[in-house]
Amino acid sequence: MMSNWIELPRIRKVPCTVDVENTAERLHAHVLLDGYDPEPGDEVIVHGAPTDVPFGTRQVVRCTATVRPAGTVRYMIAKAVGYLELTELYEVGFSEGRPS
Repeated sequence: MMSNWIELPRIRKVPCTVDVENTAERLHAHVLLDGYDPEPGDEVIVHGAPTDVPFGTRQVVRCTATVRPAGTVRYMIAKAVGYLELTELYEVGFSEGRPS
């Protein structure tokens, strides 16, 4: 049972699609991993993605990514940190009167 807690995750090479757009309407970079759904705490390193996309263009390229799945402890820490950061959004203050 203890081996599950200290089990080293298996590093995988996964094909992926990288979509980078730098236009007046949009500025984004998305990575879609083929056949792998990342979990909280996973590390993903994309190899060969474009780093400089000229303004007004969009590039979609196929490349590979190295995925290091999170172990049990790292997964639990990532879930807890995500929950705590989400609760910061709940802190809302109200005051009487009109805004100045």
